[in-house]
Amino acid sequence: MQDDDIVRMANQIAQFFSVYPEEDAVEGIRDHLVKFWPPTMRKDLLVVTNGLVPSETPVHPLVLKAAAGLRPNGEDDG
Repeated sequence: MQDDDIVRMANQIAQFFSVYPEEDAVEGIRDHLVKFWPPTMRKDLLVVTNGLVPSETPVHPLVLKAAAGLRPNGEDDG
C-alpha cells in the first residue's frame, strides 16, 4: 500500500477521535490501529511516522502520538 494512503487513512481515524480529550483520542486511535489494521499496515505507518520514508500528506499530530505507542515490528501485544 502507498505511504500516502496509509497516512490518509490514519488521519481519517484521527479526525474521528479529535473531538475526544487528547489522551482518549490517542488511545482510541492506537486501539483502532491494533484491532483493525494488519501488522504490515501498522509497520508501514511507523516507517512514515518515524521519518524513514517521506509522505506528501502531513501526518495528524494525534496519529504521531498514537504511533509512538505501537510496537516497532508492527505486531500487536496479544
